[in-house]
Amino acid sequence: MSALLLNCNSTPEIKDTVVKESPDKRIPPSSLAAPTEYATVAGKKIAYRSIGHGDPMIFCNRFRGVLDSWDPAFLDQLAKEFRVIIFDYSGIGLSSGELPTVIAEVAEDVKDLADFLKLDKFIIGGWSYGGTVAQTFSVRYPQMITHTILIGTNPPGQNPNPPEEIFLKTSAKPVNDLADEIILFFEPASAISREAAKLSHDRIAQRVNDKDIPVPVEKFARYFMGIADYAKDTMNAREKLGKLSTPLLCLSGDHDCVCPVENWYPLTRKMRNLQIIMLPDAGHGPQHQYVDLSVKYISDFINHTTVKK
Repeated sequence: MSALLLNCNSTPEIKDTVVKESPDKRIPPSSLAAPTEYATVAGKKIAYRSIGHGDPMIFCNRFRGVLDSWDPAFLDQLAKEFRVIIFDYSGIGLSSGELPTVIAEVAEDVKDLADFLKLDKFIIGGWSYGGTVAQTFSVRYPQMITHTILIGTNPPGQNPNPPEEIFLKTSAKPVNDLADEIILFFEPASAISREAAKLSHDRIAQRVNDKDIPVPVEKFARYFMGIADYAKDTMNAREKLGKLSTPLLCLSGDHDCVCPVENWYPLTRKMRNLQIIMLPDAGHGPQHQYVDLSVKYISDFINHTTVKK
């Protein structure tokens, strides 16, 4: 049954290699030290990093997001229990090719990477734009997924609450600074959230070697076309998601200025596999503000839900 929980406190040298998990699990996982590797598959090279041990988890990134856009604290906390895999979409960051304008084709990057890493079953996650990719993959390849984790994203199809104008203007800037990040991913009206934004910004900036390439303005349009394609829902993914046996978690801030959590409310009694968690005084990137709590929710969800038979 659906559950709703509100206001919870608290061009480098390319190596075609597969990262092998270290047998020494006493070494704390570190996303800042994780090397960038490349998967050669389907005539393209996908840049990825693998952190930690345990059940594999592939996370799909946000609009303009690259390998360095994730908060290392969030990744490292997850990596204490799971093998966390992040990657650049085709044509983005260090990956070759061109970003598709159809989300189903973007989702093929996940399939190609999973096949390269010989992952038959895994947890899929997605943040923002990455949530559209994760949901599409879950519908196309349900046999490969044990759980779907969605952060700050919309369900497929038409949704009643559109993005706020301030998000659209701020996200379209060629370069975003801390002030922009507060608007885009946090809650500007909350001093606690603003402070969390500064801490997250500083953590992300700690990686100094083997860095990724920012996404240029010229590539923004391809994201927008993909989002428009997702809204058309030609795959009927909105209906198919609710019929999946895969447990689905939606983690949102209470003031997400681009993907409001309210867009999920009409589906709470229709998608019996859906659980929603809404965090207070938070925006579009709640996992970067409530790192420990977000990881705890994700871990508990994975460990206490199973695929329905």
